Amino acid sequence: MKTVYTFLLGSLLLITACDNDLDQVPPINATSDSLKDFTGVLNAAYFYQIGAATPMAVMGDFRADNAFMFEAPFTEFDEFDADLPVMEDQFFGPFYTAMYRSILSTNNVIENSSNATQIGEAKFLRALSYFKLVQVFGDVPVNLLAAPPVDDTSIFARQPASDVYDNVIIPDLQDAISALDNSEIANDRASQIAAQSLLGKVYVHRGDFSSAETHLAAVVNGAIAADVNLQDSFNEIFGAANEGDDNKEIIFATKISSSVEDEYSFSEFWSWSGGLDTKSLEPLDTDLIAAFDASPGDLRRAVTIDETLLASPKFPQVNGPEHDWIEIRLADVILLYSEALNENGNTAGALTELNKIRTRAGLANSTATTQAQVRQAIQDERRLELAFEGHRWFDLVRTSTVDAEMGQTINSDYHLFPVPISEILATGGVITQNPGY
Repeated sequence: MKTVYTFLLGSLLLITACDNDLDQVPPINATSDSLKDFTGVLNAAYFYQIGAATPMAVMGDFRADNAFMFEAPFTEFDEFDADLPVMEDQFFGPFYTAMYRSILSTNNVIENSSNATQIGEAKFLRALSYFKLVQVFGDVPVNLLAAPPVDDTSIFARQPASDVYDNVIIPDLQDAISALDNSEIANDRASQIAAQSLLGKVYVHRGDFSSAETHLAAVVNGAIAADVNLQDSFNEIFGAANEGDDNKEIIFATKISSSVEDEYSFSEFWSWSGGLDTKSLEPLDTDLIAAFDASPGDLRRAVTIDETLLASPKFPQVNGPEHDWIEIRLADVILLYSEALNENGNTAGALTELNKIRTRAGLANSTATTQAQVRQAIQDERRLELAFEGHRWFDLVRTSTVDAEMGQTINSDYHLFPVPISEILATGGVITQNPGY
């Protein structure tokens, strides 16, 4: 994090973003106390989310039972032991740095901008960044200052994940909901419905299903008014050809463009899932094939898995560098809402929501009846619906089903990922490592 906190605002402002809405050419010598327009700083916060896309995709699917690595040391993703930190340079380090750079940008906007909408967007992005960090590492350092004191090492101390949720993520999303409307969804900006969706998801991850239901219901019931709806066909959601105003299912995505060089210089998520990286030329786990076998007639199958190539065609390799990374889409929210309803005792309502997703997939209504059966049905549906979108591992961890679904007993230390050793060394050990690594 030393590199993050000494990162100059001037370099933040030189970032070029992904489309015309994010274009910025600010002066090189601008400082936060001389700026009047913080558009460039806010755009930098959006830009840095790109650095999290592939690491989250790999952590979410290759750590779980959807995909696996072939070549050492990448096979450490499938080995639950102390050796995973060897993957720091390609995954954990770039992810960590990108998130704290995004946070530093948002802090500048929140602290210095007088534009309420910009502040709302910044708070959404800061909450999103910290949510990703907590999912991956658990306890993390918290910085809410635009110019944190570099001589105060206490700021590097990791804060309990529960405090990060209570003191940063949830308040930021509540503020974003109040500050934003839904007029900029088509322009790929943070919106009220995106903040509501993320807050509902956060509450699900915390096991607060009562609060989750309130916010997820607001999204599901308000989707049409916000011009959000499920695409008629599953194959209309993914790939560069399906991006833009016609895709109403995407609530928020991180924009990616081949014309913009981001800091993540390794193989991108579409290459990993498509089997184009030599570290895993046939990444498809046969366990995911079996899951689709148990769902005969599922229209998502051909979009998600290729049994000949043993890879996923979900993000087509044609125009791969133009694929946006989907952060939130309506189907994910509907399934989370179904889960919250079921956990709150409304199993009938949960089935109604679950069957919306099954109907589009060409499947009959679920035959589950009890709360336990519906709970399993929802998790099975999430796997098939969201495969290769970076959700699977984090779903297994939050539902305490890692061992059952992975078919082995895994030390809970390895539910989290290793903190980059470079950050530990840069802070003289103030930042500490997760147990087990």
